[in-house]
Amino acid sequence: MGVFRLNHAVLYISNLDRSVAFYRDVLGFRQVPMTPNGFRAAFMQAPDSTNDHDLGLFEIGEAAGPSMAGRATVGLYHLAWEVDTLDTLEQVMAALANAGALVGTSDHGSTKSLYGRDPDGLEFEVVWLIPADLLDDAALSARKSIGRLDIAREKQRYGGQTRGGVGISVPA
Repeated sequence: MGVFRLNHAVLYISNLDRSVAFYRDVLGFRQVPMTPNGFRAAFMQAPDSTNDHDLGLFEIGEAAGPSMAGRATVGLYHLAWEVDTLDTLEQVMAALANAGALVGTSDHGSTKSLYGRDPDGLEFEVVWLIPADLLDDAALSARKSIGRLDIAREKQRYGGQTRGGVGISVPA
């Protein structure tokens, strides 16, 4: 099976209107006009995405308990969405912080990451990847540990508008 990217994810959520508002207002997703019969659901597409949809949200009701994945049950930890530039990563960081949804940041050497939680506490990552032609020994060796993300330093080093992932996740 030759997988070359994640097409979409589907989440069970407790309140559809609240989740749609979060993904729309904080992350800029837009709602796609399609809903399966018999479900209270929404399909969302990320800005600049070429996917039919990137996220399916299926409401199961306010009585639903929180996910216990990673604490008491197996399950998905998080999804990671890639952004094109460090300027965009910085904008997403501000939006998540303003919404009270930013739960962490990390420098993984070759990737620069933010972590957020949606209204149901489901975690996601937003990441910028160093392009292949800018990867050096320091960035590659730093993948063995998790450092503190300093976006200003990374923008100074790589440039705020440098397209990330080229030669890695994006064809050169």
